[in-house]
Amino acid sequence: KENGADRFCMGAAWRSLKDRDVPKVAAMIEAVKAEGLETCVTLGMLDDGQAEALKSAGLDYYNHNLDTSPEYYGKVVSTRTYDDRLETLGRARTAGLKLCCGGILGMGESRDDRIGLIHELAKLTPHPESVPVNMLVPIEGTPLGHSPAISVIEMARAIAVCRIVFPQSWVRLSAGREGMTEEGQALCLLAGANSIFVGDRLLTTNNPEIDEDDALMGQMGLEAASREEMEAPARRTTLIGS
Repeated sequence: KENGADRFCMGAAWRSLKDRDVPKVAAMIEAVKAEGLETCVTLGMLDDGQAEALKSAGLDYYNHNLDTSPEYYGKVVSTRTYDDRLETLGRARTAGLKLCCGGILGMGESRDDRIGLIHELAKLTPHPESVPVNMLVPIEGTPLGHSPAISVIEMARAIAVCRIVFPQSWVRLSAGREGMTEEGQALCLLAGANSIFVGDRLLTTNNPEIDEDDALMGQMGLEAASREEMEAPARRTTLIGS
């Protein structure tokens, strides 16, 4: 918060949220809200009533990515279906939660699949308030551990399309920043990303250090804006770190 973040994201490596864990997660949400930060969690699939319980605890955002296009999805995910993901997003939205929903690039998908992902996100009504664009960070020992890296140009192209399709959303430059050059990150920010993740870790991958982000923002002449400033339509393309 002292470094300009206004939302705190909490993630668990669960296939789905269990009822027994709801009170513990709710207590975390309440504690973060008490610090004056927005809250976001990513806990896997949701069952009936769970989204409402999280909302009652003060949750603002639920993160549940679609990952890729419906056509390519089955080649990279086997633990849940595309419809399962859409159902969870529907439950979160019905409970009054904002959505943080995007995808992962660099899993061997085609450009058509990236278009398909953005198309599916655009079909959500209303659009997700936050659209994270992740670059796959291959992890040794996983099925995608030897995936060839996607180019920063392709990342920037996808971000630019998201900026056009989702003019009122936070387009978030997310996982993969640690492996990008300053020039690559700058390109993505100038292409339309207006939010970044800061902090030590983003689930399974590292984030750049806060001082590195500050230095890059300084070189680019960008300043972190408050949430209130960013909610004004005229300021939508200004960068904010969260």
